[in-house]
Amino acid sequence: MIRYIPLFSLFLFSCSTSNTTEAEIAQSTDVQSIAQTQSQTMSSSSIYDGNYSLKTLSGDNFDFNTLKGKKLLIVNTASECGYTPQYKQLQELYTELGGEEFQVIGFPANNFGQQEPGSNEEIASFCEKNYGVSFPMMEKISVKGADMHPLYKWLTTKEMNGVQDAPVKWNFQKYLIDEEGHLIEVLGSGTSPLDEKVVSFAKS
Repeated sequence: MIRYIPLFSLFLFSCSTSNTTEAEIAQSTDVQSIAQTQSQTMSSSSIYDGNYSLKTLSGDNFDFNTLKGKKLLIVNTASECGYTPQYKQLQELYTELGGEEFQVIGFPANNFGQQEPGSNEEIASFCEKNYGVSFPMMEKISVKGADMHPLYKWLTTKEMNGVQDAPVKWNFQKYLIDEEGHLIEVLGSGTSPLDEKVVSFAKS
């Protein structure tokens, strides 16, 4: 009888090991399920969740929530940059496609090369005189660093936008936002506002 005890003990050990493995698998599955749910929740983050306080170049309050239901192109601008002529293309895009379904929003910023040194009044005059800009231009803000505007924190941080970390690398970087406020794509400074990607997005 004693001879069978080690075998019986081995059998118990085997069952115990098997049960532990199953428990670990179940726990792992639960973790994956939770992670997937969190990912889906994160991906549904909307730019309108922030209730951002904005003002135009003229100092008027701008209710960002009025843009709900429209596709957006958000761009940081500068008056003394090699990409400054993109103002003309942005205006062409806005003139052709802007309206009830698509909007261009400009955010002057002096974060790169000190290429936007002017006051809000000077920026407004420059944009109107040189490029006939009629799309909404917000007051000058910071798009990076400790004083970054909260809206740009959302645009540039995956934890907030649920899509990707997308820090602003230079003037005229573009963010495409869908009708529900979700980040769709980030385009570099060198991408023309009239690029097929942008035009197709605005028309879709």
